[in-house]
Amino acid sequence: MQNSRMSKIEIKTQDGSCPSYVYRPSGSGPWSAVLVFMDGVGIRPAMLELAEQLATHGYFVLLPDLFYRSGPYEPMNPHTVFSDPEQRKMLMERFFSKATPASIMRDTSVFLDYLAAQPDVKPGGIGTTGYCMGGLLSLTAAGTYPDRIAAAASYHGGRLATDAVDSPHLLAPSIKARVYVAGAIEDASFPDEMKARLEQALSSAGVDHRIETYPAKHGWVLRDAPTYDAAAAERHWQTLLALFGSTLV
Repeated sequence: MQNSRMSKIEIKTQDGSCPSYVYRPSGSGPWSAVLVFMDGVGIRPAMLELAEQLATHGYFVLLPDLFYRSGPYEPMNPHTVFSDPEQRKMLMERFFSKATPASIMRDTSVFLDYLAAQPDVKPGGIGTTGYCMGGLLSLTAAGTYPDRIAAAASYHGGRLATDAVDSPHLLAPSIKARVYVAGAIEDASFPDEMKARLEQALSSAGVDHRIETYPAKHGWVLRDAPTYDAAAAERHWQTLLALFGSTLV
């Protein structure tokens, strides 16, 4: 493992200026790039630490703040933001209403352009990983930008195969990336029937993929979550690094 260094930048999108965090490994590169899609609690120390740790394994990491359309905000507490009805309402109305998959896929084109323009990023396909809502976005990005994404991971992502017109599983025929999906045994947003539906879609499309269910609860990766599980979080790192190590140049 290497050390890493962080810089905060602003990336111009169609809808404004997106604060983003760049983590570079120590040394001069070039490195393979990874785009991290945050979870639904937003940017906070635990999310930044995850991106930083990924960079120490030799990846150029970009972590954009997908809630930028809603303006600046204080770091949210996952212990209360979903359990408190008022905070949950605020989250839905202020943040989720603007951070739609369609709007974030527009942003993703700009994020990919930013990565491609960096002299210390290796050319070729990048990796994506996402958590909670970011898991959905990671798979959606793989289907939206198939020629630019070589590996896509989703951890405790929800609504991955629904009846919605923008459900990620509908993009399976377009996906060229190797895909890894990890659900939880206790997760109402990714029940067994949804797992089977996603499995069928990816298999029928010939996508190189693996879907697993961890003995954990939704949200187990981030250390500040009430459902954080150290063993499952470590397994997350093992599977994520194996995915990127086998696919990224």
